[in-house]
Amino acid sequence: MNRPIQLRALKMEDFPVMVKWSKDNAFCLANGWETGRSKDELFSWWHNCVHNHSRDFLRLGIQYKSRLIGYVDLAHIDANSAELGIAIGESKVWGHGVGTEALKQLMIHATAKFGIQLFDAETHEANTRSRNMLEKLGFTEFSRIGSNKYMGKESQLIQYRYNKGE
Repeated sequence: MNRPIQLRALKMEDFPVMVKWSKDNAFCLANGWETGRSKDELFSWWHNCVHNHSRDFLRLGIQYKSRLIGYVDLAHIDANSAELGIAIGESKVWGHGVGTEALKQLMIHATAKFGIQLFDAETHEANTRSRNMLEKLGFTEFSRIGSNKYMGKESQLIQYRYNKGE
């Protein structure tokens, strides 16, 4: 079966796609990316993303209809827990369920490969798409600590948790 959404390793050949994301102001504002970064700075960051082999961090590309459209992260991997993250670089596919499916696949992978049962995630109160996605996946809010800029405005941070064992 050919799934329209697949997770895969990031490649250096993906660099031009990421450069395109860096020029999308909506994407940059939503993900806390600085705008106007030099190509050398972006290349250095991308090289690190592709070649990072940390024990407690995993970043995979989201391939949708045969093209890279974003990435998912598994951070702070420890025993049976990890924190999820996602960035969809093509803002035109936001709100179409791509992120939900990508995170679902990441959670299945994390459980199979690392034995993860407890997933944490954090998003901004103003990011209703992200909040809806997490709630659709079964995450529940467990705290509201801190704030950060989202889309150029200060926004409360909300911490979510999903326990596969419950």
